[in-house]
Amino acid sequence: MTTHKVGYLIGSLAKESINRKLAKALVRLAPPEFEMSEISFKDLPLYSYDYDADYPPAGKAFKAAIAAVDAVLFVTPEYNRSIPGGLKNAIDWASRPYGTNSFRSKPSAVIGTSPGAIGTAVAQQNLRSVLGFCNSPQMNAPEAYIQFKPGLITDDGEVTNDSTADFLRTFMQDFRVFVARVLSVLPKDA
Repeated sequence: MTTHKVGYLIGSLAKESINRKLAKALVRLAPPEFEMSEISFKDLPLYSYDYDADYPPAGKAFKAAIAAVDAVLFVTPEYNRSIPGGLKNAIDWASRPYGTNSFRSKPSAVIGTSPGAIGTAVAQQNLRSVLGFCNSPQMNAPEAYIQFKPGLITDDGEVTNDSTADFLRTFMQDFRVFVARVLSVLPKDA
């Protein structure tokens, strides 16, 4: 059994974020072949190319955390029909300076939850565009737009609706297959 290290980024910095709950659920439902770890970006300053010559410690640590994983899972809310500014800032840090893009050839998947009926569909499409530019192979199906309702996921990540739990388990299993397939043709150092 091949094990893959999967880093996950939670788009919301809020401690009580429903997307943090979703991330906990995904960790619980992940296949045993995944070693899941959160990659935090809360300490990153706003990116500027003025830092390119000498990245601050938070920027270096963030890039190193992305480099240390085999794949990246993005769990994001939708803010004003797009991704949160903090998440975009983190992607900018990881993809710069030119020629040191940490997402290049790194498999990724996108998921999110919102109280709205369309979940985080528009934010996910925005994020997919950014990841495409960053040359990150993306799992495009199944798409996962989770409408969050009170009690759907407990604080410790237990999904209380069986069909949602089954869907999320399948999503993570499909991500495992996708990661293995991508890494079989694009090794980490590609």
